[in-house]
Amino acid sequence: MSWSLEGAKPPVVVDTTLRDGSHAHRHQYTLEEARAIARALDEGGVYAIEVSHGDGLGGSSLQYGFSRVSEMELIRAVREEVRRAKVAALLLPGIGTRKELKEAVEAGIQMVRIATQCTEADISEQHFGMTKEMGLEAVGFLMMSHMRPPEFLAEQALLMESYGADVVYIVDSAGAMLPQDAYARVRALKDALSRAKVGFHAHNNLGLAIGNTLAALAAGADWVDGTLRGYGAGAGNAATEVLAAVLDRAGLNPGLQVFKLLEAAEFVLGPILHFQPYPDRDSIAIGYAGVYSTFLLHAKRIGKELGVDPMAILLELGRRQAVAGQEDWILRVALELKEREAGALAG
Repeated sequence: MSWSLEGAKPPVVVDTTLRDGSHAHRHQYTLEEARAIARALDEGGVYAIEVSHGDGLGGSSLQYGFSRVSEMELIRAVREEVRRAKVAALLLPGIGTRKELKEAVEAGIQMVRIATQCTEADISEQHFGMTKEMGLEAVGFLMMSHMRPPEFLAEQALLMESYGADVVYIVDSAGAMLPQDAYARVRALKDALSRAKVGFHAHNNLGLAIGNTLAALAAGADWVDGTLRGYGAGAGNAATEVLAAVLDRAGLNPGLQVFKLLEAAEFVLGPILHFQPYPDRDSIAIGYAGVYSTFLLHAKRIGKELGVDPMAILLELGRRQAVAGQEDWILRVALELKEREAGALAG
């Protein structure tokens, strides 16, 4: 499949350093860090800044990892800092509830991004209803979109549009897509939806986050996501500062301040990075196997504790088609692999 950026339009750019980046930061952002990042992003011209636990509103827990500072405090701090950018939060039905959504609205969010597995858009109806009742911008996330063909995803997107979504995203949660995959899925949504815009959220496990984002724009994507330094789950996301430079070179800059974002990545986020995400052996295995990117750090931790190769854990999770919400499978798989290895040695 060949594609070109000719005819593409400057996209709405959302930065999710303070949400997807929370995974890489082990949910330990301080108020001072959040304020500094928000100020820099606001000055850099992004349309919206997503703030919440990495797993969305209500995600701070034993299963997903406890936040250092409550997400409501982080949201309030960010809202106080920004002058132009909107403040958004992620909500996963089953993790976040009406209670957390109401608290987030009171704290200052103006947009909710409602995320479901790409096969489960039907569980989001009441959540979109709540979002519209509260007067918020409503965005739908179809997670793990590599697992289903474009036509199926278009049907799921139509459900979200019918529930009130203003935008529906193709989300490459595993960083498993090739450019032609991103193009075909975004194009299917553009052809199917009559009112809602189409977005694309990339992960970099195969080193294709920027390339896939460009393919999505060629297919007509209206919204795209990034994080400073690509700071996010797995091998990270499309780097916002790189995306800004590429869009500017391509004549598609929606008003991003390229050098301010470069400075934000280098001098604001750089000094506080826990580590720099990149496609290493285990994160490439995630993209190769099609495993949820947030599983990476859990697999590394459990693998170290049990003496099991994290890559073996990730490949087995991919074989079983594990998705978000099944983090408990990581320990189960690791124990089974350890038992299998012990049995082989005994035999």
